[in-house]
Amino acid sequence: MGRRGRRALILLGLLGAPAAAFWSLPAVRFPELWSPALFARGGELLDARVAADGQWRFPPSSAVAPKFEAALLVQEDKRFYAHRGVDAAALIRAAKLNLARRRVVSGGSTLTMQVVRLSRRDPTRSFAEKFYEMALALKLERALSKKKILGLYCERAPFGENVVGLEAASWRIFGRAPERLSWAEASALAVLPNNPAFVHAGRNRDTFLKKRDRLLRALRAAGKLDDLELSLALRERLPGTPKPFPHLAPHLLATLNARRGSSRPRFDTTLDARLQKDAQEIVARRSEALANRGIKNAAAVILDNRDGSLLAYVGNSKVHDYESSGYAVDIARQPRSTGSVLKPFLYASMMQAGEILPETLIADIPTQYDGFTPENNDRRYRGAVRAKEALAKSLNVPAVRLLREHGAARFHGELTSWGFSTLKRSADQYGLTLILGGAEGTLMDITRMYSGLARTAADLEEPLAGIGPGAAWLTLETLLDVVRPEEEAQWRKFSSGQRIAWKTGTSVGYRDGWALGVDAAHTVGVWTGNASGEGRADLTGTGAAAPILFDLFRRLGPGGWFSRPDLDLTKIQVCRDDGRLPAGGCAVEPVWAPADAPYQTASSGHAPVHLDPASRLRVHAGCESVSRMRHAVWFSLPPVQEFYYRRQHPEYRPLPPWRSDCRGPDADSPVAFVYPQAEAKLYIPVEMDGEKGRTVFEAADTRPNAVLHWHLDGRYLGSTETIHQRALDMEPGSHSVTVVDDWGNQATRRFKVLGL
Repeated sequence: MGRRGRRALILLGLLGAPAAAFWSLPAVRFPELWSPALFARGGELLDARVAADGQWRFPPSSAVAPKFEAALLVQEDKRFYAHRGVDAAALIRAAKLNLARRRVVSGGSTLTMQVVRLSRRDPTRSFAEKFYEMALALKLERALSKKKILGLYCERAPFGENVVGLEAASWRIFGRAPERLSWAEASALAVLPNNPAFVHAGRNRDTFLKKRDRLLRALRAAGKLDDLELSLALRERLPGTPKPFPHLAPHLLATLNARRGSSRPRFDTTLDARLQKDAQEIVARRSEALANRGIKNAAAVILDNRDGSLLAYVGNSKVHDYESSGYAVDIARQPRSTGSVLKPFLYASMMQAGEILPETLIADIPTQYDGFTPENNDRRYRGAVRAKEALAKSLNVPAVRLLREHGAARFHGELTSWGFSTLKRSADQYGLTLILGGAEGTLMDITRMYSGLARTAADLEEPLAGIGPGAAWLTLETLLDVVRPEEEAQWRKFSSGQRIAWKTGTSVGYRDGWALGVDAAHTVGVWTGNASGEGRADLTGTGAAAPILFDLFRRLGPGGWFSRPDLDLTKIQVCRDDGRLPAGGCAVEPVWAPADAPYQTASSGHAPVHLDPASRLRVHAGCESVSRMRHAVWFSLPPVQEFYYRRQHPEYRPLPPWRSDCRGPDADSPVAFVYPQAEAKLYIPVEMDGEKGRTVFEAADTRPNAVLHWHLDGRYLGSTETIHQRALDMEPGSHSVTVVDDWGNQATRRFKVLGL
């Protein structure tokens, strides 16, 4: 290699060494420590938590507020968009000023250099450090856009005490988002990073005011505001004592923060800030009274039925004994026993499937399926009840019988498709208890399902799969008839009364009280109880949850009602007595039904009856001349249903008895067993005193004054009148019991007693 080549290599080495050193400089990095923050629609701050390092530092929003950007650049770096990270002119001016004043008055640092300094946690000032910052600033400018560098400064600049970043400072000092700051407020914030002690209301107020006003006049000189804006801005007072951060949705914030697992936990929601505050106050006020009854927790959510968005979320209610109340639990997302709140969905699904209509008569009699014996809450039976009445009164026995007809596995699958996310077991494991609270659900899931029912009735997008607008509308119309609490009981008599379809639920053991309500605009869901699972005797949906529900609806105001979906409904003729398709010559009436529902169940309770000339006794051609007979179409229920139905319906007319000379072996028997059911397997328990217990058998006769004679395995036991019950003691094994009335009618029931 010649002399010229060696010189070239030396020159390249001399030039390459600085370049290599430049590119080996570390990247500017900040620790990802953010304050979880939750915002309402429109950017209103609802809740926040301090970051892990004890600083209030909010995750950044998309852009820097324009007024603050203008104030900051005039204050700190007028040539920010012109230089490459280091402003030579500013450095020269700073050096001259410092020499003239014989002290450090200005550092000449650009915003980019200040970002570098913030990333290095404010190291000791020196010439070496200044040159190092300059080098890092030059590299940062090559890596990031000006907007991103400006954003980094706004995220990381100190604003006094433990407040870091523009957004946290704006909410802490002014209680508003940066975008809503005035020129005076933006200027006050712009001078704080270099003078963070100004944030204290009792210190340096005159100096703070002079710096702010000097900046405002500089903004006027730069053409950023006019004379009137300047005059008004100069009259604004300085901020006072820093404001506390709001805590209006602590449980939602905690849940979202735990679920996201993000390094930037900023949550922009659809919550309505004013409604959220009011909902929290309503739940808190009602919870104070409930706490005196040992009911320490409540939760509520409100959804917008137009799009299903969340408007308010109260995850739990705070009471005085904070430590033992379970207040930290986000109850709105905790699985709890559902009680009766799923009944409307079974009702709607069965209507859509053509299995029932609102007027269909459903059996309400003592019922047992594989050892499961449901009971109505009032411990009464009605014999038979309209489907719409069974739903409005939340009767358990008809609901269980309907679920058995519809299929528990089928309903299990429907619930899953509708967003019921907590079905962790198979349909067989839940069985028929699924409709009475055997499954656990969350307030959020269930409220969304009710909103889905409303959206389906309104024929909006995202309806409940498999249910049409007609079935949904008929279901909500039925839920209008649910009896409201005392203060709301007379709502129909007032022009201001709100049309609200609603349903309550109470779990076994009185551990959970639910209330769900719907109008055209909103769906409200409320849960009450104890996070610990402790039950209380007066913890019911009606008594504990419903008052909160109606308070929230009063706050919302009238939301309107659903237009009848005429294209999805049709009028069909049904038997007036049992709500089934006409058969047997019954009297008919028109009722609404889902237009596409394949309803095909004909009435089986109507039949022609031949009566003697006095129309009091039944006859047939073998015992009476046809010309002397009187004919009628008669509606009758099976004996057990009739036994209970007549207690509620004095207008019901039982079939006339046969004339004594007209009875035959094929005559209808008015006698039937209420308990046990056919081929039942019974277990006779041991009483508290150690003695073997007995099982109470019950029978019914459609003749109110009938006398029944009881026989067990052919052995006569005695007779009963009016109330036909016998307590029987039997050994394990197969048995049969027979009852015979005084006219010779009889019924036999075979069963098996299990051994101990």
